[in-house]
Amino acid sequence: MNPLLDFSGLPRFGEIKVEHITPAIDQLLAENQAVIARLSAQAAAPEWDSFVIPLEDANERLGRAWGTVAHLNAVMNSPEWRAAYNENLPKVTEYYASLAQHPDLYQAFSNIRQQAGFASMSRERQRAVDNELRDFRLGGADLPEEDQDRFRNIQAELARLGARFEENLLDATNGWAMWLERDSDLAGLPDDVILAAREAADREERSEWKFTLHAPSYIPFMQYAESRALRERMYHAYVTRASEFGPPEQDNTALIERILELRQQAARLLGFADYAELSLATKMADTPEQVMVFLRDLAARARPFAERDLAELREFAATHLGLADLQSWDMAWASEKLRVARYDFSDQAVRQYFPEPVVLTGLFRLVNTLYGLDVKPGQAPVWHPDVRFFDVFDEHGALIGQFYLDLYARDHKRGGAWMDDAITRCRKGNTIQLPVTWLTCNFSAPVGGRPALFTHDEVLTLFHEFGHGLHHLLTRVEERAVSGIHGVEWDAVELPSQFMENFCWEWDVLQHMTAHVDTGEPLPRDLFDRMLGARNFQSGLATLRQIEFALFDMQLHDHKRPAGECALDLLLRVRNEVAVMFPPDYNRFANSFSHIFAGGYAAGYYSYKWAEVLSADVYSLFEEQGVLSGVVGRRFRDEVLAVGGARPARESFLAFRGRDPEVAALLRHSGMA
Repeated sequence: MNPLLDFSGLPRFGEIKVEHITPAIDQLLAENQAVIARLSAQAAAPEWDSFVIPLEDANERLGRAWGTVAHLNAVMNSPEWRAAYNENLPKVTEYYASLAQHPDLYQAFSNIRQQAGFASMSRERQRAVDNELRDFRLGGADLPEEDQDRFRNIQAELARLGARFEENLLDATNGWAMWLERDSDLAGLPDDVILAAREAADREERSEWKFTLHAPSYIPFMQYAESRALRERMYHAYVTRASEFGPPEQDNTALIERILELRQQAARLLGFADYAELSLATKMADTPEQVMVFLRDLAARARPFAERDLAELREFAATHLGLADLQSWDMAWASEKLRVARYDFSDQAVRQYFPEPVVLTGLFRLVNTLYGLDVKPGQAPVWHPDVRFFDVFDEHGALIGQFYLDLYARDHKRGGAWMDDAITRCRKGNTIQLPVTWLTCNFSAPVGGRPALFTHDEVLTLFHEFGHGLHHLLTRVEERAVSGIHGVEWDAVELPSQFMENFCWEWDVLQHMTAHVDTGEPLPRDLFDRMLGARNFQSGLATLRQIEFALFDMQLHDHKRPAGECALDLLLRVRNEVAVMFPPDYNRFANSFSHIFAGGYAAGYYSYKWAEVLSADVYSLFEEQGVLSGVVGRRFRDEVLAVGGARPARESFLAFRGRDPEVAALLRHSGMA
């Protein structure tokens, strides 16, 4: 049997091969079309059990198979796998685009909405139907036939261009390396970074040190390398990825403009002024103007702190480092020097206290305290030897979900960190299908026979992604369409993830998740206090940087953008409005901004800051009543995590916090109160 067609349990990683993809997808598409043809006859008088459930089951099978293919394309990319993925992507895109315009299905859901029994349906089912009708309208179901064809063609081309954007970025990242031969070039670099570079070279049977643009290599190099010339060389390679400065076939510049053009066309076909308005149709925010006001207000609050941050760094660089002209490739290095001077610790020193096994034990201890969960190693096939699998049990010992954990960076793996669902919780007859998710990061792998060591920033990232995972795993919803992360407004989906980051700053949490890799000693309290003192180190600069990205994204998709203004020109305009530090002219940030050109954040990158307001305000109740309060933790689980998308995110927030969100907690946490 084709392993991609086995939905009886977990994906059969290890058996899935590239030749399974096309036969599986073709079979599922054919089966789904047959189901749709049969269900169309019921459009006049649809019943939930005989219409909605068979349709959901058919789409779930396709979604699980294609989700597995897409996941492997992201974490184990190869030329063969990429070719098969791209061969099938248009077929899958066309299926979903046609589904969203199917007149009989649209009519059937409209009829369900109008039935006398709709008012007595569960809140979950009502929400699912309303979301379906919204998605039909946003999928072009109300358009004339010729416009429907055009809309589907746009969706197909956008899917292809988004995949190409990500491939170009991955190839550009993998295709560059800096080989160093002299010991003097390694000055300032920590021993484990040097060892990792040597092991990378050993794998290619070379005697030098290999440094790459992958985060575990790039970030510490920029932070610690004493050679300014080499830092600039690394920086130039990183910020010009997938641009005109590299191989022409990897240049994303033309893709960006075409993607933006097609998004605007799609929005106007649906009657929106621009793609920004279309994007917000499924979010908490009401209008692009509301988002702009939010971002600019936050920028105005952050700007004095950012100006102070930069002035302090420039003064320190000139006085103590001999750098009168601080440049972008100096920022991480000079900032680390200033932090060490001011707070008497370095990231590298802190990292020794965060061995991976101890961090995971501490994380699992926290969720046991907050939610009564037990996380234990499980058994399942995996796609790479480094991947691990865990079972999650509730306070009664019942298995409620499972997750995969893929922590380390490697070639042929997409950069960044993310969570995605493999299986969604829902009712299947008399049984409940349990949720499964995969959590993916790009941390440094173990070197020299020691466990992987995480920086505190990487611990924050791990907690962030685990927060997403809990959102999906702890749902009690039984309707798949609004279970877990499904149906949650995009600008609220970051609430559970950013909420989890707060615990990384609590002594009662960290003291149980640290042990020096050599001595086993826990993180000293005085070192923690210094870390806490440095928590908001350069928070003004960091806040403005995120606002710069968010404003750039929103204005890219705004119809009021001047005609003929390219993405690079717009980015310069946004920087002139909000930035205090300006990169060199060759910086091509947009060409690697995969969040908005290959991910789901188009006209939605503001969601990080929007949800940060929500998460900080949620956490403030823990601060008031006890940060490790199981009572408050279970309330958060019940009112936010467990309900998934079964009700609007604002209602979930109100149910937990008892009022509308306020920005005060975010400003306080950021040191900008």
